[in-house]
Amino acid sequence: MDPKSQCLELNDVPLIPVLGFGTYAPEEVPKSEALEATKYAIEVGFRHIDGAYLYQNEEQVGQAIRSKIADGTVKREDIFYTSKLWATFLRPELVRPALEKSLKNLQLGYVDLYIIHFPVALKPGDELLPRDENGKIIMDTVDFCHTWEALEKCKDAGLTKSIGVSNFNHQQLERILNKPGLKYKPVCNQVECHPYLNQSKLLEFCRSHDILLVAYATLGSDARKKWVIKNKPRLLQDPVLNAIAEKHRRTPAQVALRYQLQRGVVALAKSFNEQRMKENFQVFEFELTPEDMESLDGLNRNMCYLQDLPQAAPGRVASHPETVGRMEGRGEAQLTSHVSRKSVLLATIMPLRSTALFPSEANLKAPSQQEKKKQKTKISKRKRIERYKNKPQCIKKRERKTGTKCITLSATVLSRWYLHDLFFLSYISVTSKFRG
Repeated sequence: MDPKSQCLELNDVPLIPVLGFGTYAPEEVPKSEALEATKYAIEVGFRHIDGAYLYQNEEQVGQAIRSKIADGTVKREDIFYTSKLWATFLRPELVRPALEKSLKNLQLGYVDLYIIHFPVALKPGDELLPRDENGKIIMDTVDFCHTWEALEKCKDAGLTKSIGVSNFNHQQLERILNKPGLKYKPVCNQVECHPYLNQSKLLEFCRSHDILLVAYATLGSDARKKWVIKNKPRLLQDPVLNAIAEKHRRTPAQVALRYQLQRGVVALAKSFNEQRMKENFQVFEFELTPEDMESLDGLNRNMCYLQDLPQAAPGRVASHPETVGRMEGRGEAQLTSHVSRKSVLLATIMPLRSTALFPSEANLKAPSQQEKKKQKTKISKRKRIERYKNKPQCIKKRERKTGTKCITLSATVLSRWYLHDLFFLSYISVTSKFRG
């Protein structure tokens, strides 16, 4: 197969391979594994390698790339390497030094794509997640439009061939696209994307502006990773996905990857297992039917596996103007898909009299089935009836019409419940009937 047939064209001409190899690994994984896995990925056929300063393994990834160039497996121009500008380097004067630091670790003369990792700035320094004495992550105030101007200069200097963004929603993309004096628009937006979060609205927006969508967490994500929200359903165990895989005699992972490619989305596959790496690269050997694609589209739940940057570490986050914008979702995921987003949304809708409403990240997780049963047994039937009687007639009417329960809860209970819709939020804001 012609390698060019496995590529898509970026808006500034270079081609990007549609299937990429992700190099992120948890801290407990030895750095040497990134070296060997990247070597094997290149041997299997991967030409798109996705890395980042945050992953802290660019030295090993660069060594793997150079070794495969040295033994004649590939030429430098065959490899498409992506690196990312971490959040502590968003100040314009820090952008080029950060890229040069990555190039030094990689021992490469240039990267093919350099992207802003998150649209949120953290305090500059050696710490990846800087904290104050209270354990709060320390934010920085930086206009990422100024960061973008620094990236444009890096492209002009030949340090990167293309520039893009990651984890941006459509409003943040528009800020760059509408920036006065824009020289280069982003070639891509890398976001979490899989059948449970298909990013259809964001994909449509990006297409309309000639921006490629690059999907990470295409196979869901390992719950053992610290960035992953716990107790989420496993994508690769989905019965619809498995039925389609069985029909084509493929693995669920191959179907999930093929789904992205047929949507015109660049897919990143992350595995250090040699057998799975081989299987992941076999997605070019079959094709999904229109019926298959429609079934997979129907799996969308607007459900994120990975946490937004501020929620990725324990402790409350210091206030930052971009944080609420990020809570819009990874791309266009709806508010109901992420408990941490609810806390930020509530905080912006109504003034809180007590921090007990959101005492800790531990209390923000969805209650288990056992916890739900215990909660129900604690509230007697008589009290539930009384609580219902005390509601305004408009709320009762809405409940009968939609089947949605709008119960006035204590602050502690509210923090552990999923909120059904913005109508409920507005009701709480107006009535302010908090007990406890």
